[in-house]
Amino acid sequence: MTITVGHDHATIVGTDNRALQAAVDYVGNLGGGVVEIGPGEYLMRDSLHLRSRVTVRGAGADTILKKAPEVRAPLVADGDFGEAAITVADASGFTIGTGVYVGSKTQRGFHGVCATILNQKEAYFTLSRAMNADIMVRDDGFAASVYPVISGYHLEDARVENLTVDGNRSQNPTLVDGCRTAGIFLYRGDHTTITKCVVRDYNGDGISFQQSNDVTVHACVVERCAGFGLHPGSGSQRPTVTRCQAMNNDNDGFFFCWRVRGGRAEENRLEGNGGYGMSIGHKDSDNFVRRNTIIGNQKGGVYWRRETNPMAAHRITFEENTVRDNQHWGLFIDGATEGTIIRRNTIVDSGAGVQKTAIRIGEQAGDVLLEDNEIQAETILADER
Repeated sequence: MTITVGHDHATIVGTDNRALQAAVDYVGNLGGGVVEIGPGEYLMRDSLHLRSRVTVRGAGADTILKKAPEVRAPLVADGDFGEAAITVADASGFTIGTGVYVGSKTQRGFHGVCATILNQKEAYFTLSRAMNADIMVRDDGFAASVYPVISGYHLEDARVENLTVDGNRSQNPTLVDGCRTAGIFLYRGDHTTITKCVVRDYNGDGISFQQSNDVTVHACVVERCAGFGLHPGSGSQRPTVTRCQAMNNDNDGFFFCWRVRGGRAEENRLEGNGGYGMSIGHKDSDNFVRRNTIIGNQKGGVYWRRETNPMAAHRITFEENTVRDNQHWGLFIDGATEGTIIRRNTIVDSGAGVQKTAIRIGEQAGDVLLEDNEIQAETILADER
């Protein structure tokens, strides 16, 4: 089954998320197939919610899914744990079918909730998902029309191809992270493939997938997002991220979150990000990082985060990468890591004088194999053990 969506001359004619969702749901209810989105800009007032075994395919740079401007209001009644409803001070801009994020100054990340408004009675709204925590008025609880532009929950074998996500950052002031939202976001979305997509100007992470196994991200570009560029996280096993670009994002270009194991990051370009080029840490063991280019990142090149031995990133193979002109150092192997292999890399300061240390090894680190690396720096090796 293939169905088309477009501004005109399509099976479903429309210019916003409702037309796209109608097509995805129709094909999904038949067991799977392809939704082809034609050229044009589509205004997203809620996520495009993916379905299992459905491919969403755009027309490349000519298909743009643009997030609607944000509205935000404080809560006037607590959002209790398990409650699928909110009451806000000002209902203006919140309508049935709109995506909404509910959080507070103390309950964010996985403790916030991202949902769709189902019903309304004045300033009281019911939601498609319940609270993950107590969202209290006294903690500045709020609701905002914040959501992933593309989202997938509890699905498998979905695909997203050849389209552009515009996060409209200038009109979306609430900063969110990749635990519940991102430009493209998966939660328990096993065997999903994201290929040849662009995510730009999202006020949070670019592409994030949480508790999602065997995800493939290939030939995507994430740029000018406020959070991490690429964020495999929270126990996502065996991710494959290849030939992607994460550039000029405010935080790390590539962030291995917690318990990401058996993954491959190959032939990616991580450049000009405000954090590290790549960060790896909490139980992120047995991953392979090969043939990446990591240049000009503001906190450093690649950082093994400081963790105790049971929680450290063990047996990381880092080989044939180019690490150049990052601030402070090229590689920093911190924490009680073991079995680290650093092999056949080019780690150089090309004359900018910013990557003063090529390799830094923290005082708690275990065995590190250094083999056949080409190194140029003021300090070749700073071993603190």
